[in-house]
Amino acid sequence: MTASNGSERHVVVTGIGLMSPIGIGTDAFWHSLLTGKSGIGPATLVDGVAAPDNIVGEVSDFTESAAKKVYLKKQRKSIKVMCREIQLGVASAMQAIEHAGIGEDTVERDRFGVDFGANLMFSPPKVLVDAALKCVDKDSNSTDFQYEEWGQHGLPGMQPLWLLCYLPNMPGCHIGIAADARGPNNSITLDEASANLVVGEACRVIQRDRADIMIAGTTGTRVHPVKSIHAKMWDHLATSPEDGTARCRPFELNRSGEVVGEGAGSLILEEESHARARGATIYGRIRGYGASCVSSTDGKVDRKQALINSMQAALRCAGMTPDEIGHINAHGTGDREGDREEAEAISEVFGDRASKIPVIGLKSYLGNSGSGTGSLELAGSLLSLANKQLPATLNYEQPDPDCPLNVTTDLTQIDIPVGMNLSVTRMGQASVVIVEAV
Repeated sequence: MTASNGSERHVVVTGIGLMSPIGIGTDAFWHSLLTGKSGIGPATLVDGVAAPDNIVGEVSDFTESAAKKVYLKKQRKSIKVMCREIQLGVASAMQAIEHAGIGEDTVERDRFGVDFGANLMFSPPKVLVDAALKCVDKDSNSTDFQYEEWGQHGLPGMQPLWLLCYLPNMPGCHIGIAADARGPNNSITLDEASANLVVGEACRVIQRDRADIMIAGTTGTRVHPVKSIHAKMWDHLATSPEDGTARCRPFELNRSGEVVGEGAGSLILEEESHARARGATIYGRIRGYGASCVSSTDGKVDRKQALINSMQAALRCAGMTPDEIGHINAHGTGDREGDREEAEAISEVFGDRASKIPVIGLKSYLGNSGSGTGSLELAGSLLSLANKQLPATLNYEQPDPDCPLNVTTDLTQIDIPVGMNLSVTRMGQASVVIVEAV
């Protein structure tokens, strides 16, 4: 991978910030992976979630009080225009900056940028209640909403800056302001595919010599009254077993569906010589990335082919062969059809080695938060490479003949220090990033 002027500009990871259901920060996150601690259980912080039995992957330590007093203390005046999803994203970025040791004089601010991903955001119904009630005729027995009353009576009852709380480009805006990052700033909203896409785009910015450091991350939630209904309508949500921690079972024979989650993760991507000049700790190198969207003219999506295309593109970008990949960090939601299609795509690209290369499924710990999960999973690969071992995939008890993969069931020693992170959406948008230990 080279810059536009032909000079080599390698991109490394110098900071990691994590707001996850299995812990906040790299130490807590990695300890949970080492010990097999699930972050899935009953929702406690968000009301009205439509998940089966209220089972979710929740960032339980990120309470309203903790946000104001700990994780967003310096940004507390801005919290009023941040929904929880935005708060998680900004908090992860601030943590990553600190983890990378970036101070006021560390980087030229015009060469410090942001590339951030998010889901489409929705306000919870309770935000609209007071304004909506102003448009109901209280003198009659009717509870019908009077649309003609909205402009005069309903709208003034809304929070003045309501819209700013739910725009998916706002995490990138808040982060850019808080970090005084005046370089390139972009937002991507492609659900699960977002995390690998922001990394790829941020790397290109650095390789084109438009920045020295980029914050690349995502935030997402489906632990939400509206988003969880969408998940229930459009996806298969797990209903068994009764134990919530055992519900997400990627590639396992008895899997019954996904578990909704929330979370955010940020990486500090930095040009390697710049990182070494300031004495930064390097957690890994970005070797390649690829993306693809496959659907027919009648709207039928092909997730398998999108994943195949993305893996092959990432390998080409990295100048690598499948034999040089040491592990696969799978999308693995626990959905019966989706997992089967992903396993078939891996088999297509890796051939006979598909049944041998270690595969991890971190959604078994986290649930699926949409955009946010991919960054947490990529961080999982980086931490695994740094510690030279892969975590077990939770709840993998009986292999599925339709998914003939080498899914990890215990801590596994890393032989080849290179990982491939896969993500794909229900709309057939796939993305892949390859990382290696340094």
